[in-house]
Amino acid sequence: MMKETVRIALAQFPVTEHFEENLARGSVLAEKAARKGASLVAFTELSFRPFFPQYRWQAAYFDWGEDLNGPTVEYFVSVARSNDIDCAINFYERAGRGEFYDTSVICRADGSVLGPVRMCHAAEEPGYNEKFYYWPGNTPPQVFDLDYAKVGIAICYDRHFPEFMRALVLQGADLILSPFAGLTTDPLSLYEIEMQGFAFQNQVYVACINRVGTEGEAQFAGGSFLVGPDGQVVSRAARNEEDLLICELNLRLIDEMRVRRPFLRDRRPEFYKKWFL
Repeated sequence: MMKETVRIALAQFPVTEHFEENLARGSVLAEKAARKGASLVAFTELSFRPFFPQYRWQAAYFDWGEDLNGPTVEYFVSVARSNDIDCAINFYERAGRGEFYDTSVICRADGSVLGPVRMCHAAEEPGYNEKFYYWPGNTPPQVFDLDYAKVGIAICYDRHFPEFMRALVLQGADLILSPFAGLTTDPLSLYEIEMQGFAFQNQVYVACINRVGTEGEAQFAGGSFLVGPDGQVVSRAARNEEDLLICELNLRLIDEMRVRRPFLRDRRPEFYKKWFL
């Protein structure tokens, strides 16, 4: 039976060039989150590597690709088990010869791994040269039952596509995690408003976990945040510095909002299909 109240943690910290140090820092934050009573800790996009898609056409970064049993997943399976906390991580996946994805998994406290979720939409704009490094994701929108909550994942750019996000809601998501890499020059306030509108329309929690720190020409803003099913920002991490944001989810609020504003009940998909086919 699911809990009515769930505690989660959003972890943002400056990533260095040293992979093992980044993994160790993530472990420290996961342990801290567990001590504070969190059932889940979520990390940012490319959680433990420098954000290499800022650079155009640098083939050397393909060497950072890992398979689903690679060092990052293996490490956080151990972290999750030893701290009795679920860890949502994102990494650069090598799925086959010349086949690479921006991928998230959830390493569970029982030693299992849920996923993969591969980013469906790749951005191509200044600072985000993703189409060179990533194949378009081939996994459908997925929701995972973690016993205490049903959790979906929309990696970075995917959250801007309402079709993808609504598919997670229709599968029963209580919470949607979105690890991303947002710069200080990005419209971060609009990102919050966008997720507030989505959360309100769908009566669901949305947690966005942003990178922080300066890497090359990129300055990531931090400011990870959680939006509630009433469309209000529940909590927000610090801008431009390391932070571990502990958040409380009241799952009863989802039911209350869906009774008060029954947008999902009043959908008419039988008509939408006729209009858009």
